[in-house]
Amino acid sequence: MFIDRAKITVKSGKGGDGCIAFHHEKYVEKGGPSGGNGGKGGSIYFKAVLNQSTLINYRHAKKVVANDGGKGQAKNMYGRSSDDIILEVPVGTVIFDSKTNEMLCDLKEANQLFLACKGGRGGRGNACFASSRNRAPRIAENGLPGEEKVLILELKLLADVGLVGLPSVGKSTLLSIITSAKPEIAEYPFTTLTPQLGVCYVDDSSFVVADLPGLIEGASVGKGLGLTFLRHIQRCKVIVHVLDMEHVDPLNDFALINNELKEYGYHLIDRRMLVVCNKVEDEITLKRAKEVKKALEKQYDVLFISSILHEGIDEMLYKIKDLLIDAPIFPLYEDAHKDVKIIDATKEELPFVIKHPQEHLFVIEGEQIERTYHLINTTHDEGVMRLINILVDLGVDKKLHELGAKNNDTVKLCDFEFEYYE
Repeated sequence: MFIDRAKITVKSGKGGDGCIAFHHEKYVEKGGPSGGNGGKGGSIYFKAVLNQSTLINYRHAKKVVANDGGKGQAKNMYGRSSDDIILEVPVGTVIFDSKTNEMLCDLKEANQLFLACKGGRGGRGNACFASSRNRAPRIAENGLPGEEKVLILELKLLADVGLVGLPSVGKSTLLSIITSAKPEIAEYPFTTLTPQLGVCYVDDSSFVVADLPGLIEGASVGKGLGLTFLRHIQRCKVIVHVLDMEHVDPLNDFALINNELKEYGYHLIDRRMLVVCNKVEDEITLKRAKEVKKALEKQYDVLFISSILHEGIDEMLYKIKDLLIDAPIFPLYEDAHKDVKIIDATKEELPFVIKHPQEHLFVIEGEQIERTYHLINTTHDEGVMRLINILVDLGVDKKLHELGAKNNDTVKLCDFEFEYYE
């Protein structure tokens, strides 16, 4: 079964917590702190492979979760790091964030890896906090939490040439002649329900041809099978527009399909296009083909063929080969690097912000301060004091005073709450 779209939730593992322990051994006096560090949580990767051609493996896979890292142990024993999970997908898979619809990665090369969710770092044990001033620290860090994302996987076929046209214009027959592919062929609309691929050999070169399901008016907005399979033409360098000369008005057919390509976007209308007049087998069809060529030859190369009679096929293949030589490559997404963050070194970035959503409540937010909080083990008094000292050093106390905080007001940082006192 050909599945070219899937939705999946992935979650990386949490880092293991650091350990608070002290060395106890006979004849060893004042052994000191010996709490080990926690292990790293498992990450989740996607890998592009050539031995898959569909996303069927993810049709029913709703959630993939990596294991958490092991906790640190006494005697300076580190927790075990969890194994990473590598999910294999076909070459040509594009990964999107379902919430923002942002493209995260385009896996267009074999063995290409994409880190979807990074495992959390393990927390440090109390042995790491020993110093000349504090030789018996009762402080350890928690492991950082893992990431969780809901992703959309879309397969966009890696074909050099795409055959487009109205239903039943002869695309499948043409593909079966120029390649060893065996698509279903019949005289009714939408015979081809899934894209068909074939490799065509011309002299010492070869290229991949995709027979895409027939397009109709409104395909670019989802009518027929258009929106489902138009994505597979996005990578094609050359478009072969097949026209049926048995139709009364092939020029109208041409305009209709070209309009759908234009409306769909992704520079489809700007790509190299070869117009192929198919079923030129008698005087009437020849006359229509000549009319098409006269109308379009200033902008496109127009060739006459007959798939059934095997006429004009070689000329068409050599023309496609020539067009592929210097055909431009259009990126799938022009804003593929929009996630690059520009940092202005002249401006100091605040490590936190304080919100005042309601009376007597203040909420501290910020990536830096939240990351610091998740590392601190607040189940011990020394951990709580360390957190408070960090907040004071960052200027949280001063900022709360400026915002009008009063005694007994509640201050919240993630899931940690405390009362404010001047």
